[in-house]
Order: sequence, then C-alpha cells, then structure tokens
Amino acid sequence: MKVAVTGATGFLGLELVQGLLSQGHAVHVLSRDVPRALRRLPVGVSGSYFDGETALAPDALGGAEAVVHLAGEPVGQRWTKEARRRIHDSRVVGTRVLVEAMKGAGTVRRLVTASAVGYYGGTRGAEPLTEESAPGDDFLARVCRAWEAQALEARAAGISVSLVRLGVVLHPEGGALHRMLTPFRVGAGGPVGSGRQYVSWIHRDDAVALLRYVLEHARLEGPVNATAPQPVTNAEFAHALGHALGRPSVVHVPAFVLKAAMGEMAQVVLEGQRVLPHRALDAGFAFQHPELEPALRHLLGTRA
Repeated sequence: MKVAVTGATGFLGLELVQGLLSQGHAVHVLSRDVPRALRRLPVGVSGSYFDGETALAPDALGGAEAVVHLAGEPVGQRWTKEARRRIHDSRVVGTRVLVEAMKGAGTVRRLVTASAVGYYGGTRGAEPLTEESAPGDDFLARVCRAWEAQALEARAAGISVSLVRLGVVLHPEGGALHRMLTPFRVGAGGPVGSGRQYVSWIHRDDAVALLRYVLEHARLEGPVNATAPQPVTNAEFAHALGHALGRPSVVHVPAFVLKAAMGEMAQVVLEGQRVLPHRALDAGFAFQHPELEPALRHLLGTRA
C-alpha cells in the first residue's frame, strides 16, 4: 500500500521508511523541508510540504491509503512557556491539520499515530499500566490525551486509528541512551533520584517493527503500548548500562541536581511509569529484544 509518513527523517522515521520500502510499500513523506528529506531517503520516495500548522491540501497526501504520524517537538528540553506551546501544538494542532487533510483525501483508510506513555501520568509508582489504565493529569498526560483525541477524529471518515504509546526508545544515535553514554563511559553514571522509579524502555528496532506491525494489522485499533515486556527501575537500568559498558554505575544523581538542570521536565525522569505491552503481546508481536541488558549489548556492540 502507499503510506504517507510525517517525521520521516527523525529518530524512528528513517528506519520506518526503510522498513516499509523493504516490505514493498510505497512511501510519501510530509516534511517542512522536502528536498532535504528526499536527499536522506531512498530513491523512489515522494514528498509534500507539511509544517504542522497551516492547512494541508488533501492531494498533498499523494493518494496514500495509510498515514503514520511521527512528527513532534522533542520533549527532552527545559519546559519554558514557549517550549510547552511547541510541544503541545506540534502534536495537537499538527494532528488536527493532518486529519482534516485525510478526511478530504478520501483515499486514507488507516492512521497510525505516535503517542507516549506519558499518557498515564508520572505519579503511578510501581502500578502495572496497560492500555486499559486511566490517564494521568500532568502536563504530558494532558498533551497526550488531546493528541490522541485529535487523531480519533479520523474515525468520523471511516478511518481506523491506532495510538502507539511509545516508551523510552533506546539507540545510541539519539534519545535518552545517547545522553547517558558520555557520563557512563567516564564512570560518572548511576541512578537518578530515588532509583526506584520505573523506566519503560524499548529497543529502537522493536519500536520500528511494532509501528509497522500495527500498521499492517488493523485489529490493533486504539491504544497500543510500545514498551518492552520487562520494564526496570532506574537503578536497575543504571546497573545494566554500566555492566554493558564495563564501567561502574554508582554515582548517584540527586533529584535536586536534575531539577536544577532540567526544570519541570526532570519529573519525567524522576517519576517514570511501569508500562506493559499487553495488546502487542496478545496480538502475537514478537519482541526481538525483550530484556534490557542483552538489548543494551546489542545496541552498543559489546559482549557478555
């Protein structure tokens, strides 16, 4: 089928596009900088301008039968008033614009949009959270709820909608793991805050494979948690990363230090969630990297 993708050159998007092409799908990207995006992508990919703010003409979707929506302002920054606006609008307004174009196109039958485990809020402790769990009410939870609500508006046009709630996606090229590597490699890594908060992680290969699996299995409509089956505490994560690198992991980072450096955004790291991928497992999705330390060794090219 023909798939339109936003965020196609991002942390997940580039790998997703390559995977879709390898499976015989046609890809049309939606980007602020189409020429640059197409230079980074394989030959044969088409593209249209999409900034997530201005109205998108239905024909800009290139006749796509499905859409995968990954675009959004990075959350990993200090949450100033302006940053909060960008985080919210890039997801909520951008999704609204995209859905309106999908309704007008008349060709789209499937929407898979990224969401985040932030939907569940950051005060859940060790509570196991599944797709049936209630949402939280902090900043990220409210963004995720509004984001998903906009995506679900596509159902009015007969489009099936899947909401992929991503956990902490691990790969040394970007995201949380990229930021952790330098201090851990110099022996300055360790638990953050209490160390008891959970990290709901997923190997990037599994995140991309699950996005594609959800796209190709319409029965996975609605929320799908994209996290590995075995979430760990922050202390366990630090120990596994230190062990994978052959470095100590005993330098404790107090909560106040993280708050001073990151402001309110530090709560994402200090609180965490214990999220389980029930629907993916029930649907038969097979995680290639279900355990943390082997996943880290695979990502970092290290051996036991």
